[in-house]
Amino acid sequence: MGREKTTEKERDLRVSVALLWGEQEAPTRGPKPSLSPARIAEAGVGIADADGLDAVSMNRLAGELGVSAMALYRYVPGKAEIVELMVEAVLAGRPEVGGDGGWRAGVERWARASWAVYRAHPWLLAATAMRRQVMGPNQLGWLDAALTALEPTDLPAAQRHRVFVLVVGLVRSVAQEVLDFDAEHARQWGELTGELLARHADRFPALTAAIAEGAWADTPADPLAFGLERLLDGVQALIDQG
Repeated sequence: MGREKTTEKERDLRVSVALLWGEQEAPTRGPKPSLSPARIAEAGVGIADADGLDAVSMNRLAGELGVSAMALYRYVPGKAEIVELMVEAVLAGRPEVGGDGGWRAGVERWARASWAVYRAHPWLLAATAMRRQVMGPNQLGWLDAALTALEPTDLPAAQRHRVFVLVVGLVRSVAQEVLDFDAEHARQWGELTGELLARHADRFPALTAAIAEGAWADTPADPLAFGLERLLDGVQALIDQG
């Protein structure tokens, strides 16, 4: 039983690798394929951009592509593989990290390119939060670009990787915060919290003072800037330690 499950998992991984790397075998019999993984991914991206990741289904895709749902299974095993293809599609175009400014400017260019993709395709946050064991050439290209930007730091490889993880975490966190922001909910929260603190200010003195000083009053024009600058300051401090 255990071996059967392992074999099935290995088979799924091989299918994902073949799809993401364009190594699937072309059919030798039957009619010429009318679709391609790339076209299916493009349709999936269009649906997700308009209506969210949950709206992507075999039936919805089939309708968009003018085929039956069963016909899609000739090209992809299911939604999980379609989402993998969609991720690859929106990550086409390796970010440029070279140019003036050294490692810091390169990492910032990478982070802002990543931020732009998340803003253009908000569903990507959920899609890349899933447990994915296989990465395609585009996703690996982004990872390679980030590590390329960090090479001039001369930090050990393990530390460069940890910096990469921190940058990714920051970009994702800010992108999720922007995605979740609701102005009306924020207004209601502010009013209710203000009323509560007016009655219980002595229990929460630091919070009361922070709100009075306008800690929540402004929405930064560039939500990524503060955190990214402080993170890169920390990396520079690590470099300076030698």
